Amino acid sequence: MTVPAADHLVRLLQRTLPDTLLGVYLHGSATLGGLRPYSDIDLLAVVRESMAHGQRRALVEELLAVSGVGGRRHVELIVVVRDDVQPWRYPPTCDFLYGDWLREEYERGVVPRPEVSADLAPLLTMVLRADAPLHGPPPAELIAPVPLGDLRRAVVAGVPELMGELDSDTRNVLLTLARIWTTLVTGDIRSKDAAAGWVLGRLPAEHRAVLARARAVYLGEEEERWDDLPAPRACAEFLAGVISESYSS
Repeated sequence: MTVPAADHLVRLLQRTLPDTLLGVYLHGSATLGGLRPYSDIDLLAVVRESMAHGQRRALVEELLAVSGVGGRRHVELIVVVRDDVQPWRYPPTCDFLYGDWLREEYERGVVPRPEVSADLAPLLTMVLRADAPLHGPPPAELIAPVPLGDLRRAVVAGVPELMGELDSDTRNVLLTLARIWTTLVTGDIRSKDAAAGWVLGRLPAEHRAVLARARAVYLGEEEERWDDLPAPRACAEFLAGVISESYSS
């Protein structure tokens, strides 16, 4: 699979982590139906050992210079240590995270450090199912499969944080909630627009316009606005409720 900016990012990782980089894998929108107007380039790197502080700082500085700059797409990069994800254990540890929602912190000098992260469970599942290596062997040689029970537990764990971000990131929160419900019911991880399409057929009429708007914005078909629709929070709360019911059943 070819993503124009990915080759540069792989070279950046090879240059920054020359002795420890084992594999680089594409996941997210690029492997789930194609990049959309607001899609990031999502990469997972697997390394032999935890990154040194100097490597972390250098990688942040390189990414700040290219991610979302000059018309380029935003980059989300996760780095994991092989022995933290093979064999599988829950919750897994993220060795390094770069995402532009944290740009202000990085610009203040914050350097990402290892953190336990349940969010890695669906991410690693996507990487394994996509099987899209940009460098190194197939991901199944470095990453253990995630049990379905841990996948379900992980996606539900993120719901409270999502609800707290609804006002500042409405479109993404609604689509992510739709994806979580889809995953709980089907066991699959779909693109955000595909998940929204699945949910729209099961959503009460009073909430459909809100989720349909979120999907249309994601696809670049409409501008993001909410003042002409029912309050998005009602839709989000309905989705959170059915997620809780689906997980408990």
